[in-house]
This record gives sequence, structure tokens and C-alpha cells, in this order.
Amino acid sequence: LPISSMATDTPVTWYKDATFYEVSIRSFMDSNGDGCGDFPGLTSQLDYIEWLGATCIWLLPMLDSPLQDGGYDVRDYYTILSKYGTMEDFKAFLDAAHARNIRVIADLVLNHTSE
Repeated sequence: LPISSMATDTPVTWYKDATFYEVSIRSFMDSNGDGCGDFPGLTSQLDYIEWLGATCIWLLPMLDSPLQDGGYDVRDYYTILSKYGTMEDFKAFLDAAHARNIRVIADLVLNHTSE
């Protein structure tokens, strides 16, 4: 993903004054009625998160996983868990968050995989 101007115009210590909002995508907002939260659902609630005063969203694991360890058992580091949507859904969420000057960070599980 290209680096946004928000990332290049800010001091490296931006996080010291940030207000973080942690999101478990699975339980946050279901947009398609399958009982599982997803990126379109999260995107639809960005105005609410902005209203709360959050300046950064912290995403819990979102990559493809068999979910034997809450998503921390990554199967594919290049694919969004299909229940959460597509890479395009994630990019739309990211663009919408950045349009509101909300940063996004994500858990990146490097110490173990599922297979």
C-alpha cells in the first residue's frame, strides 16, 4: 500500500498523543448478516469512532487464519480473513479512516503461523 501523506507529514512520536480505539473486527459490526463483523461494517461506523475522539484504530488479527488461536495463527500473510471481507474492503476502510485523519495500526503476528 502506498504511504499516505498523513504518515509522511507527522513526527514519529504521533502515538504519544493518540487516542486508540481497539477493534476486534469479528465482533464489531456485521454488514451482511452472517453473524461475523467485517470491514464494510467497520467502515460504516467510522463516523461513530471519530465522534468518540479516536485518532487511531488498533485492529486485532485480520489475516487469513484457521482461527485455532484467535487469528494469531496466520495462514497467509497476504490475504484478509474472508469472513472479514476482501483486500479491497480493507483498502476502502483504510482510505475512509485516513479521510477522517484516523490512523490505523494492526497486530502483525510474526512469531508463529498455523502451518
